[in-house]
Amino acid sequence: MRILLVEDDATLADAVRTHVTRHNHAVDLAEDKESALACLAGVDYALVLLDLRLPDGSGLDILKHIRLKKQMIPVIVLTAHDQVSDRIAGLNAGADDYLVKPFDLDELEARIHAVSRRYGASQTPMVELAGFEVYPSEHRIEGKTGERISLSAREWAVLECLLARRNSIVSKSQIEEALYAFGAEIESNTVEVYVSRLRRKLGKEIVETVRGIGYRVAE
Repeated sequence: MRILLVEDDATLADAVRTHVTRHNHAVDLAEDKESALACLAGVDYALVLLDLRLPDGSGLDILKHIRLKKQMIPVIVLTAHDQVSDRIAGLNAGADDYLVKPFDLDELEARIHAVSRRYGASQTPMVELAGFEVYPSEHRIEGKTGERISLSAREWAVLECLLARRNSIVSKSQIEEALYAFGAEIESNTVEVYVSRLRRKLGKEIVETVRGIGYRVAE
């Protein structure tokens, strides 16, 4: 997943970013409210990890902004505020989960997985795709005769990006955003490589190339 981490504590941010990246997520870091809002305006994130106490304002303002924009993004609040009233304020503003610092990084990953699964199940429990049954929230694909198709984390990232825009043409840059966080080195043929791998595993007709524009997933 492409995750936005909003955290001004450099030590904690580095620890969270390193741990979450090891679980095959791409992580962008915003250290203040202004940077976080700029990131949200330019990227479709799968999840936000949000500190409440920021140098230029409250993380609750970011949370309220996301919900006012009707953005269907799961948000997990990470904060040192341990008062019940603070937790209630976060949940009432639209947070999906809440972790009080200090927290265990393995528990954070479990919360990320649980929240994402709930969102996936509520939105797209199963998608039929060229004869396959795709279960995005479970990262599971079943073929015509019930066989399981295994995809890597980045192959899933490409497929989910295409599925999220199933009725549209998806540009190469949009797929690159799904694969990498800001600052990551992107080779010129990376998207082509992963599209080719999807075709090899699911069939050549699974992804259509629209020359000069991008890609479109099969109906």
